[in-house]
Amino acid sequence: METGISARTGAHLVLETLDREGVDVVFGYPGGAIMPLYDALYGHKVRHVLVRHEAAAAFAAGGYARSSGRVGVCLATSGPGATNLITGILDAMMDSVPLVAITGQVKSTLLGTDAFQEADVAALTHTITKRNVVVRDIAQLVPALRAAFEMARGPRPGPVLVDIPSDVLKQSFAPSEASARRAPSASAVAEPAHLAQAIEAIARAERPVVIAGGGARWSDAVAEFRAFVALLGAPHTATLHGLGCAHPDDPNFLGMLGMHGWKRANLAVHDADVVIALGMRFDDRVTGNPERWATKATIVHADVDASEFGKIVQPEISLHGDLKATLVALNAALAERAPSPRHAAWAAQARVRGAPPPRDPAAGDVLSATDVLDELFAQVAPGTIVATDVGQHQMWAAQRVRPHHPRDFMSSGGLGSMGFGFPAAIGAQFANPGRPVVAIVGDGGFQMSFAELATLRRYAVPVKVLLMDNRNLGMVRQWQQIFFNERYSATSLDDNPDFVAIARAYDMEARSVSARSDLSRAIRAFLASDRPTLLHCACYPLENVWPMIPSGTSVHESLEAVPA
Repeated sequence: METGISARTGAHLVLETLDREGVDVVFGYPGGAIMPLYDALYGHKVRHVLVRHEAAAAFAAGGYARSSGRVGVCLATSGPGATNLITGILDAMMDSVPLVAITGQVKSTLLGTDAFQEADVAALTHTITKRNVVVRDIAQLVPALRAAFEMARGPRPGPVLVDIPSDVLKQSFAPSEASARRAPSASAVAEPAHLAQAIEAIARAERPVVIAGGGARWSDAVAEFRAFVALLGAPHTATLHGLGCAHPDDPNFLGMLGMHGWKRANLAVHDADVVIALGMRFDDRVTGNPERWATKATIVHADVDASEFGKIVQPEISLHGDLKATLVALNAALAERAPSPRHAAWAAQARVRGAPPPRDPAAGDVLSATDVLDELFAQVAPGTIVATDVGQHQMWAAQRVRPHHPRDFMSSGGLGSMGFGFPAAIGAQFANPGRPVVAIVGDGGFQMSFAELATLRRYAVPVKVLLMDNRNLGMVRQWQQIFFNERYSATSLDDNPDFVAIARAYDMEARSVSARSDLSRAIRAFLASDRPTLLHCACYPLENVWPMIPSGTSVHESLEAVPA
């Protein structure tokens, strides 16, 4: 081949493409079919992080992406390696996280023969990726990878899978050129006529409420969002993934809304006459019964994905386009109008309604989870990245966290996957090596991923693990208490291991706290450590998350205690 470019194997082409796409670290676990790629990784400048389970590779890549805005990359071999990635891939799909999964596959001649460690991963991930492809022709390898990164980035981010048979990874090939990645196209703003309708609706509003969703994170629209709510002077709230869009000191921010959100946020949306929904998808955990959600309001919905319009809640005004560009246009129009003083009175009214429930008095002198999190967020430094696992601690944390940016707080929202928090924190630490990272985990979810303590030890990653141990699968136990007549089936974890001993076995700093009087000092030492550290918090086992809007109901059926 007269190209002047020396032939490389498919595995080398993969790494060259990763390098051109700006990838500095990948998370993975080797195996037979992907071994040629691992051979090419030997000594390569793209850093490989060996996790101890492929599910952790996908979650870590997701944490890397959520905290940095860059594409996260995970690797796995064929068969069980690829299938172990699936939960993390679906998590990325549900939460619109840019992720590229590269899997090895049995050699091309064995496809469809039930060969050793063969799985049709393209078929298995068909509905949980934006795109997936099996590369059978080495000439298509680089174009397939470039397309994967372009699609993963957006306009609405998400996961893409590239499956590569082992013979393609071994094959030599000299491509005719190695051009750089194309620059993304300019962001599209919503239609001018629709923008004009939105401005008129906002101008007429007496009780507007703004909702920030995860789209603000991925469109890098935080500054524009803050300018928008400042111009409007209205109360605003956020979904789980929109937390951090508001400045942490903004008095008009009402906290998270939804099933376990702040009552004042849900009441404000219920009473609003205009709801401006920015980059959100009206998830059932936010709306409850959509037919009874914001029934007094004109809905203005801005999103980059037109398929979200009317999927659950029908907006009167749809703003289809890049959220950042749309907010720039809205801000320019609002700036030409005098601010409305009536919004200040409405915002003040919204702020004072629905005080948070008090600490569970039944806990007595026993440490409660809310004690722990209140103390953590009172001491944590600005700019700390917080990753949660899934369960009660996730909701308590979301109620209390005040991140400076939505990339500073991450949680498995749409999928709600236990085992997410710890590996996601590891990924975030690799993406942000100079910043503190805290994983808030429960005793159930942590045991799904605590093999990754070995990853901390190997790479000396200074992630801090705050372990809330209530010896229960707390959220399931809470539902069994309220909705299943206290029939506690398979939710007790009273045989938990000695977590401190396990952490110390991996050379971590580790200590336990169980008394309220010791909590402040324990949190201070925990946050001050510059090493991988675990703080085990022995918590009251029967504490519940309040408020709670039962599934499929509305804010007026919110619970703040177990029904009598």
